[in-house]
Formats: sequence, C-alpha cells, structure tokens
Amino acid sequence: MKRLRVAKTLIATLVLAVVCSVPVFATGAGTTGDVAGAVQQAWTGASEQIKTVVNTVVFPALDMILAIAFFGKLAMCYFDYRKHGQFEWTGPAILFACLVFTLTAPTYIWSIIGL
Repeated sequence: MKRLRVAKTLIATLVLAVVCSVPVFATGAGTTGDVAGAVQQAWTGASEQIKTVVNTVVFPALDMILAIAFFGKLAMCYFDYRKHGQFEWTGPAILFACLVFTLTAPTYIWSIIGL
C-alpha cells in the first residue's frame, strides 16, 4: 500500500515536471514577440476600468470601514473617559486622519500614479 502511494506521488511529480518544462513562447501567428508592447496595450485598455472600480468600490469600502472604526474608537475612548477621567485622543486622531486621506484620495491619487 505504501509503495503504491510512493509510486503515485513519483508519477505525479514526473508529469508535473514534464508539463512545467514545456517552453512557452510569446510569439503567435503574425506577431513579433513584443511582450512589452502587449503588456502596455493591455494596461492602456484596462487602466480606465481599474480606475473606475477603485473609485466606485475600493475607496468607498475603505471609507466605510474607517468611519465605523473611527466612531467605534471614539465611543470606546468616551467610555474610558467616563471610567478613568482622562480622554485618549491618539487612536481617534489617527483614524480620523486616515479617513480624511481616503476620502480625498480619489481627487489626487490618479495624478500621482499617472493615469
């Protein structure tokens, strides 16, 4: 039983080695193999879609998460203030700064990246 398992593992390893060692070429029918040009063309086509998805999905999701964390931390600091008599501003201040950064990021982030 153990020999069978070892043999199956050896065969699977050999098949994987053969499949992975097949050379892959960037040239196709009628192309010159310009990989950099193909990547640049793909990026040019997809950059607007990426920008739209990031502006409509990623930044609002980050804003929502940071807003919930900010108000939760603010409430917890208030309860600590009621218990100990000292308000700790560091946590809410950091979360507020991050929230302002992500709220304003779509206006300038694309000029920094170059889109």
